[in-house]
Amino acid sequence: MARSTARRRALNTLYEADEKNQDISSLVQERIAYPGAQTPLPEYAIEICNGVAEHRKTIDRMLNSYSDKWTVGRMSVIDRNILRIGVWEIKYNDEVPDGVAIDEALSLAKTLSDDGAPSFIHALLSAVSAHKNDYDQNDSEQSEDSEHAESEPAESEPADGDSEPAEAPAAAEAPAADDVSDAAESDDTIDAPAQFDTEAGDTPADSGRPEESADAEQPDDKPSEG
Repeated sequence: MARSTARRRALNTLYEADEKNQDISSLVQERIAYPGAQTPLPEYAIEICNGVAEHRKTIDRMLNSYSDKWTVGRMSVIDRNILRIGVWEIKYNDEVPDGVAIDEALSLAKTLSDDGAPSFIHALLSAVSAHKNDYDQNDSEQSEDSEHAESEPAESEPADGDSEPAEAPAAAEAPAADDVSDAAESDDTIDAPAQFDTEAGDTPADSGRPEESADAEQPDDKPSEG
């Protein structure tokens, strides 16, 4: 199965988990066990979903850092999950060139999102691509801090002479009010795209899901020309 189709199936699953506020990995396991009316999830779709689930905090932190418009929480459900797939491929999947990951995200946005989404997604994923290695050290430090916290009693204090703990990195600033368009105010309640189907077994009850008929004919991981 073409990876373009697998990306769309992954988007279906991420969209549903987001809408239902369900753990991504648990929904993936449900879809593997009970695919319903849909064909079984492709292996690459499962890999994407599990990768996004594993690294979602870092992915969202990167998106918040480089977005000049909206934070992840204010993006439409479709846009933020297209972006999560793109960031995962850019940062965590060395088999996919960054340009291909960006082109595939744009293809999904042009089909499923509004007219302004492709330019926003292109700019944001390009910034993530340019700075993707800036988060390697942050990820390592975060992991070490977590392990240290688990091994130390909560009430323990540093001994005399110990250096002060390093300050946590500042959170990304929320976008200025002037930068948020009137349309953004309704992003969180945007209607699901018309292209989403609602067949039982693979869609949330109140939201649509992307179709996948056209994607199987698309070339596999080939950057668009121009």
